[in-house]
Amino acid sequence: MTDCPCGSQRSMDECCGPIIAGTPAQTAEALMRSRYTAFTLKNLDHIENTHALEIRKQYNRSAAQGVINDSEWLGLEIREVVEGGVEDQVGTVEFISNFLRDGENYTHHELASFRKENGKWVYVDGKMNPRSNPRIMEKVGRNEPCPCGSGKKYKKCCG
Repeated sequence: MTDCPCGSQRSMDECCGPIIAGTPAQTAEALMRSRYTAFTLKNLDHIENTHALEIRKQYNRSAAQGVINDSEWLGLEIREVVEGGVEDQVGTVEFISNFLRDGENYTHHELASFRKENGKWVYVDGKMNPRSNPRIMEKVGRNEPCPCGSGKKYKKCCG
């Protein structure tokens, strides 16, 4: 049994193998993982066939072939999945893939959008290097109770 390249810690036969062979992905994340695995296997047919119709029309297969041939894929990390479940019609998957090209390490960070076309998940587009929402911090006054819950004033505790 071969581990699936997508990092799911499942065998290829239980994970991306059937999807690449033609079984429709049940979720947007499953399709995302299978597309990554297709890159590692140099399977451009799966990449092309899982594009949304409008993307497929402008797909540059020779450019994709160059990327696949010149890269060694090192791993996939799924950061966040929003919707994209079995019953959903749209979803997003934020992911990071790492690869080696010309002896240098690269990171591809994307927020990918998916939708169902005729009941099958397809890749619609992606936003590169998405920014997360900024952290909002409330200012604590010196004489207010410390937010750590100690019961002391902020200035005498964590301030």
